[in-house]
This record gives sequence, C-alpha cells and structure tokens, in this order.
Amino acid sequence: MSLVTLGVSDVGRAKRFYRDLGLPLEVDEDEVGMFRMEGTWLAVYDAAKLAEETGKHGGRGAANFSLAHNVPSRGDVDAVLAQAIAAGGEIVTPARDTAWGGYAGYFSDPEGFLWEIVWNPGIDLT
Repeated sequence: MSLVTLGVSDVGRAKRFYRDLGLPLEVDEDEVGMFRMEGTWLAVYDAAKLAEETGKHGGRGAANFSLAHNVPSRGDVDAVLAQAIAAGGEIVTPARDTAWGGYAGYFSDPEGFLWEIVWNPGIDLT
C-alpha cells in the first residue's frame, strides 16, 4: 500500500488540519492535498470526485475511503486488477486513462473496501 485517500467534504479544511498536525504537504491542488508520511502517503480528496471516479456514493467516514496501490507501469495496473478479480474482488471502475495523465482503475475486496490501482507518471509513489 502506498497511498490512503480520504474523501472529504472540504479539501481546504482537511489540508489545513493535517498540515497543522505536522504532516508535510507535498502536493497542494484545488481538489487534492497529498502528505508524505513515513513509508506511505495520505491524500485528502474531494468526496464528490471520489464518488464520481468509483460510482460509490456514501456518507461520511468509511464510505469515503480508498486505499491506493501505485505500480511502476500501465501494464501493472491491468495485471493487478486481473489478480484482484481472480482472488474474488470486483471491478468497480475499469482501468482507464486519467485526466491527470496517469492510468488507474478501482476494485473492491469481498468486504467492499475500495482499492485504486494506479500508475502515476507525474509522481513516484512506488
């Protein structure tokens, strides 16, 4: 696991909160803030955008949560999604080119937890 994404109702407020907790804000954009942590990253992301990407609309808390596994190549995205299906997972969003220049898809595990499998050429999170 390389990234935990929290779907939040107010990205600015969430960025301020985690920055004020002492986490270093490395990526600061309108819809997302990304904080480097020891061994992983934390992202706060617009909950409506997360729901749009995944088709999963929830309330607060766990319903607006995804784990991300960043991989070194586009092909690895497809391979991990295929592995998830074989293991009993369900594709939520098929892999596709993203607006930010990457390639990503989502699956859910048997308990319904969301995982994003992503290749991001703009930032090395692997």
